[in-house]
Amino acid sequence: MSYSSYFSELACQYIDGEWRAGTGSWDIVDFNPYDGEKLASITVAGAEEVDQAYRAAERAQRVWGRTNPYTRRLVFERAIRVIDEREKELAEAIMAECGGTAVKAAFELQLSREFLREAIQLALRAEGRILPSPDDTKENRLYRVPVGVVGVVSPFNFPFLLSMKPVASALALGNAVVLKPHQNTPVCGGTLVAKVLEEAGLPGGVLNVVVTDIAEIGDALIEHPVPKVISFTGSDKTGRHVAMVAARHFKRTVLELGGNSALVVLDDADVDYAVDAAVFSRFIHQGQACMAANRLLVHRSLAAEFTEKFVARVKELRVGDPTDPDTQIGPLINGGQAEAITALVDQAVAEGATALLRGKTVGTLVEPSVLTDLPADAAALRQEIFGPVALIIPFDDEEEALRITNDTPFGLSGSVHTADTERGVRFARRVDAGMFHVNDGTIHDEPIVPFGGEKHSGVGRLNGDAMVEAFTSCKWISIQHGRSRFPF
Repeated sequence: MSYSSYFSELACQYIDGEWRAGTGSWDIVDFNPYDGEKLASITVAGAEEVDQAYRAAERAQRVWGRTNPYTRRLVFERAIRVIDEREKELAEAIMAECGGTAVKAAFELQLSREFLREAIQLALRAEGRILPSPDDTKENRLYRVPVGVVGVVSPFNFPFLLSMKPVASALALGNAVVLKPHQNTPVCGGTLVAKVLEEAGLPGGVLNVVVTDIAEIGDALIEHPVPKVISFTGSDKTGRHVAMVAARHFKRTVLELGGNSALVVLDDADVDYAVDAAVFSRFIHQGQACMAANRLLVHRSLAAEFTEKFVARVKELRVGDPTDPDTQIGPLINGGQAEAITALVDQAVAEGATALLRGKTVGTLVEPSVLTDLPADAAALRQEIFGPVALIIPFDDEEEALRITNDTPFGLSGSVHTADTERGVRFARRVDAGMFHVNDGTIHDEPIVPFGGEKHSGVGRLNGDAMVEAFTSCKWISIQHGRSRFPF
């Protein structure tokens, strides 16, 4: 199967084990962001199909949830083999639909395999407990049970990975899932995930995919009575809306939202290594990553050397066709995003920033820009920048670096570079972020380590044992041995 056949065969809804057309009032047109080629046209799902997907999941979960976890885990073992066998076509699909480079596609598929391996283990991790009671004749048992049905909403930047990660974990723990991918990546983030798991033997109805948009269905995906948990990855603005609607309907949420990461270079850091980490952390997938290093904070004693070397490296980055193995920066996801990033740079310069490098924008291709001398109140300093723009900010001492690092509504990731590891750890512990790394880049995701942010960067955690917390409930069953004595 060629990668192009994915877009012809999977341009539909996947509900109750059937591939079928949507019945909504308009079509999502799926474009290649680099050359504008039309990949697919998908008629959106309407609210009735959302209901059908949730009802199918509800029915299928009753059987799937009772399936022996050793049997459930076989699906994920086979899914890894499917990815191995189809790796070339899957990578080509990711490059075509997301504008990702070959390096990015390989990274996404490899990490997807790691999360499937973790799902194999996760299937056996919902452990019960026996707790003591003040009554000698009573036994307290705690059971970990599936929540039932989980709604998953995934983003466009790493769509295959960021769909497979919560979907496989929720399924491993005995839940059924309804997945809604981003409308810019309906295949890689939605129906392709379903196809891989279907080929791996997942029963029909356990995973359903609805390709749609709020313009068609409103809040039906969140308000529906069936799902008990909503897992959302995306912007903080949309995440806030998801949280409000879910709360009104007493649903739990796991929200993985935006970031404004800082990469901090202390006065004793290895400058060359810090430059390498900064280039990768800022420009991977054109900067379209929630953990990307928006802000590069450099001690003033090293600022001139760091800036010179960083700008020289950035000038060498190749921008262009993501299918070219030498390309390091491909297109942004759509023209609107390219325009927004260009406007952000224009605004920052108008506010007083110095452009050490100011890239051109041609269609969806945005060349890197490097800005410094930003005023303290510059808008760019406190927002997520989803594009190839780096901000260099000198500081005088460690306390100032900490203040600047925390001066943002976000708190997802970051890193600090120093010759003294424990100094780095002390700094990291004072940062208001869910994840922080010493002498490394800002972008990391490992299957067994809790992943998530503070402040506007989200609520809850994913990965490892946090998946058990997210996608199961704790049920107390007490057993009275003998007869209780009641006061009346």
